[in-house]
Amino acid sequence: MKYAILPVTPYQQNCSFLQCETSGKVAVVDPGGDLERIHAALEQIGGTVEKILVTHGHLDHVGGVADLAEQLGVPVEGPQREDAFWIDMLPAQAAKMGFPPARAFTPERWLEDGDTVTVGDTRLNVLHCPGHTPGHVVFHQPEAGLAVVGDVLFAGSIGRTDFPRGDYQTLIDAIRGKLFTLPDETQFIPGHGPMSTIGHERQYNPFVADHRG
Repeated sequence: MKYAILPVTPYQQNCSFLQCETSGKVAVVDPGGDLERIHAALEQIGGTVEKILVTHGHLDHVGGVADLAEQLGVPVEGPQREDAFWIDMLPAQAAKMGFPPARAFTPERWLEDGDTVTVGDTRLNVLHCPGHTPGHVVFHQPEAGLAVVGDVLFAGSIGRTDFPRGDYQTLIDAIRGKLFTLPDETQFIPGHGPMSTIGHERQYNPFVADHRG
């Protein structure tokens, strides 16, 4: 599986593109906005867009989902349904935050822990990792050693938990109980900032490193 990353929106959110190497099919993950730049990136990547995947319902991750899905004629999968209230608030949130108008949407498929999603011939495992939002999911492709983790874990940090229905201990438990069970060499694409590996964060992340117990 190949991947590419495009920071979008004023929050520099990492919209990512996952491409199956055998079929050429592409999934767009978290198209938060700047759709003209996303279309330009897709032109460079090539292949056929098959679906949109969503990690969670915050505006900077999903502000462009409804429009992009309509433009491309593709389905939306994710997040877990506990984030529906965030998605329903998209129009109001966009107006409040000074973002371009954003439409609410209902994904064709809500995801649950243990589900799988496909991109062409490539299968990714779904991990439900609440705490930042209650319905946050992570996508993990074992053979590629890659995870797309949204705003659960960052290089040297963790997601905020001061938003509605966020919870610090729930987030810590999700990181340690779900993400830190992945192989140390697993690379991950966070929702913001540079990539890192699970092993590096287990050793050095000041919030969740192993030595913190």
